Amino acid sequence: MQNFFELTLHQLENAIGAIGNEKFRARQLYKWIYNKGVFDFHEMTNISKSLRLIFKDMFCTDPPEIKDILRSNDGTIKFGITASDGRTMESVLIPEKGRNTLCLSSQIGCRMGCKFCVTGKIGFVRNLTSAEIIGQIMAVKRYLGEQKITNIVFMGMGEPVDNLDTLLHTLEIMKNPLGLDFSHRRITVSSVGLLEGLRTLEPKVTGLAISLNAADDGKRTYLMPINRLYPIRDIIGFVREFRGSKRVRITFEYVLIKGFNDSLDDAQQLAQLLTGVKCKINLIPFNESPYVAFKTPDTKAVNQFHDYLLQRHFTAIVRDSRGQDIGAACGQLGARYLGTVQEIS
Repeated sequence: MQNFFELTLHQLENAIGAIGNEKFRARQLYKWIYNKGVFDFHEMTNISKSLRLIFKDMFCTDPPEIKDILRSNDGTIKFGITASDGRTMESVLIPEKGRNTLCLSSQIGCRMGCKFCVTGKIGFVRNLTSAEIIGQIMAVKRYLGEQKITNIVFMGMGEPVDNLDTLLHTLEIMKNPLGLDFSHRRITVSSVGLLEGLRTLEPKVTGLAISLNAADDGKRTYLMPINRLYPIRDIIGFVREFRGSKRVRITFEYVLIKGFNDSLDDAQQLAQLLTGVKCKINLIPFNESPYVAFKTPDTKAVNQFHDYLLQRHFTAIVRDSRGQDIGAACGQLGARYLGTVQEIS
């Protein structure tokens, strides 16, 4: 039996054609399951009863189980969703006026080892499959009922570009207009800057977010060991390649850490680095965790940093720390895998 959520429309057409049925049946199934949220073949009334029984034996259409739900005071919801091996995937729903953004995980654990990120403390466990990533969407979609997921961000557990083949396959499923029908502009992929993968990914998305976090290699390497392979000059060179593209939207994410990268000198270095670069800057005050020794910067330091960038005509915003009280904010996912609290420098 195949997991339905692993299949692109083309693959589904081939599977159905292989048993002697018309390929248009695949389009019917896509519409029932992805558009209408109907997972029981018996309810698919425009398909014959005999064919429904065949499809029931061929495909598993049950979304994964939501094993736990945490609700933040700010409305953010963190879902613990059962993966195929019984481990837990974490997804975060961020409701805002006029939109519901779902933050997806692409791996269990992460091999990037960023010092400010709880997921990085886990180490790499495994890649998620397309069925598990799409399964996160479908589980939350079923939970929401009539409410819609409007936007997708790959900013949960793991480095999505480190799971590139699966990411590309998943995006094909997500963007199919007969299925989930997420447009390019409603999907953002975040990365530490794995440049070969980003070059492959770039034609497939319009929203790329690159985790920068420092304007000099010494600090960035301390925070993000991957900087030894992809230093800042290469990251900026990559972004400049797309300076003239109206389609690609580049965001730099900058986690502000008290006493480390939050000074006016740091802001000046960042402004100098990004002068002439077509981008947006997301400033993210560090979200504290008992597993990471860094501290949140003072509000005054955040405002001074932000104001300096605005004065130099950068598009810069300070991102709200949504879901911090439930361990759902940026950099906090995956604490359930760490067990006993250990303060890590």
